[in-house]
Amino acid sequence: MIQAQTANSGIVGQAITYEKIPTQIYADAKDASSAVAKEIADLIRIKQKEGKPCILGLATGSSPKTVYAQLIKMHREEGLSFKNVISFNLDEYYPMQPDSIHSYVRFMREQLFDHVDIPQENYFIPDGTIPPALIADFAQRYDNKINAMGGIDFQLLGIGGNGHIGFNEPGSLINSRTRLMTLDHSTRAAAAMEFGGLHQVPKKAITMGVASIINAKRVVLLAWGERKAPMIKAAVEGPVTELVPASYLQAHPNVAFFVDERAANDLTRVKTPWLVDTVEWDNSMIKKAVTHLSFTLQKPILKLTTKDYNDNGMSDMLAAHGSAYDININVFNQLQHTITGWPGGKPNADDTHRPERALPAKKRVIIFSPHPDDDIISMGGTFQRLVDQGHEVHVAYQTSGNIAVADDEAFRFIDFVVDYNQKFGIESQAAMKIFNDAKAFLKQKKDSEIDSSEVRYVKGLIRRGEAKATCRFVGTDHFHFLDMPFYETGTIQKKGISEADVKIIANLIEEVKPHQIYAAGDFADPHGTHKVCWDAIEAALKQLKHKNFMKDCWVWLYRGAWAEWDIHEIEMAVPMSPDQVVKKRYGIFKHQSQKDGVVFQGEDSREFWQRAEERNSGTALLYDQLGLAEYEAMEAFVRWHF
Repeated sequence: MIQAQTANSGIVGQAITYEKIPTQIYADAKDASSAVAKEIADLIRIKQKEGKPCILGLATGSSPKTVYAQLIKMHREEGLSFKNVISFNLDEYYPMQPDSIHSYVRFMREQLFDHVDIPQENYFIPDGTIPPALIADFAQRYDNKINAMGGIDFQLLGIGGNGHIGFNEPGSLINSRTRLMTLDHSTRAAAAMEFGGLHQVPKKAITMGVASIINAKRVVLLAWGERKAPMIKAAVEGPVTELVPASYLQAHPNVAFFVDERAANDLTRVKTPWLVDTVEWDNSMIKKAVTHLSFTLQKPILKLTTKDYNDNGMSDMLAAHGSAYDININVFNQLQHTITGWPGGKPNADDTHRPERALPAKKRVIIFSPHPDDDIISMGGTFQRLVDQGHEVHVAYQTSGNIAVADDEAFRFIDFVVDYNQKFGIESQAAMKIFNDAKAFLKQKKDSEIDSSEVRYVKGLIRRGEAKATCRFVGTDHFHFLDMPFYETGTIQKKGISEADVKIIANLIEEVKPHQIYAAGDFADPHGTHKVCWDAIEAALKQLKHKNFMKDCWVWLYRGAWAEWDIHEIEMAVPMSPDQVVKKRYGIFKHQSQKDGVVFQGEDSREFWQRAEERNSGTALLYDQLGLAEYEAMEAFVRWHF
């Protein structure tokens, strides 16, 4: 864990404001959640000894799930009792039935309440069913109930992509109380994946107000992943403003942010730590500082001067490592050596300064794709290069991706199969029953209803066919559909990985005995699937690391669908020509069910091929701005070491 620092200092005549909220950075969400859960558990026990109730303010969403899981574990293994706990939830969609799969009542029961001994009469959640005319009165009574309990002892928060806390959207006032709130478009877009489309996301919610939150005796905010980094910086280092409601917490006397390393990416002490404190100028830090300086001054690396370094807080780097000229040449060469048109290694070539080995000249490769299109979206150009250069490329589709298929797409597919069988006189009672049951279910399906097993099967077949089409388009017939069990719940909420998931991955690796493995390191994926898929791969690799064939296996992590590696992190950059960019686009087009209004669009309304091209061209532009060769596009990779 990295402890927070709060500082105000002048750099080159400018006042630079650092952290105004104590912020603790952890390696990952699990470590941070364990620390928060322990704090909550300690508070509950203290209140028990005092014979008092413990009043908790609880949040929903993806961020607190790991905290709740830890609390459940403490209840089961350490005897932590919740009998003295009284909880008030932050918010609820409106209108919303409590038994809906989207209801926060159901969320809290499934994630915490049904697994501990909290009395049912002790937890309170805003009512999403009350008539509109009664909401104001309900909100007043909700606040009064909190006040009657003596206020909230511990308030748990997440943070929205636009800086909201609870559903207090930008524009909310610091003195706001519990009320009905119209949701911002970005909030609804972020929730679209859970509801099966933006049009099904409620437009309003009942939320505790900013004042209700700030009145809590202790406030802890959680944030995981790159997508939260800009708002964490704005809330922690920026001005207090209604445009970022989380910034109001700067005025709280007992607040802390618990974030993972990726969510902390934009904080000054992470992004430019040399402006905050003395740093160790190792090679990684030098590369990070030089590239940052180049972008800041809009000067190619080889044009940076001693004055540039001195004026921007890097004089101690010069003192330790020589002249600006020497540093410039060193970093420029490192970046140059990351660029290769031979991702599998160039045969009969000196590989001293290449990111991949020359031998063996023909490698066995596994590309792990969490969803059935991540391979082509995130590394389609590299995928094509590997095949064209004669490597044996296997693609392992880790999940079916069935929840990302729209109902009307599944209905269209079912109609086609029925008509096809009738036209050609094909009779299969079992097959017809599957398709008829699925068709009947879709006709009467409610918006909040989970797909039947038949419908999930049909949707999985659609994704599988598209993945096969992509592989054939690229030129390989080595595809594997792993259908990892953790994914097959029919809902956005997935199970944790099990031994069965890890075994599936390990068996494939042992069967292929690859020289290269490519895996998704894009944990900004809002579905959360990428992270779980990587956890299973990592566990499998650790199980197999003693095997002889693993000594020759290198693991490369790709991104591209949701975010990209920072330039100083990139260890292999594969350039793409204009023709290759277009070919990758056509490969993405093979996933027809994900075009034209994909179910889980997220906050970005563009299609995946547009997002991928923007990121790939953006990476190439960064290399160009640093003074290296100009390419149409680039895909980037970071090597993972055992």
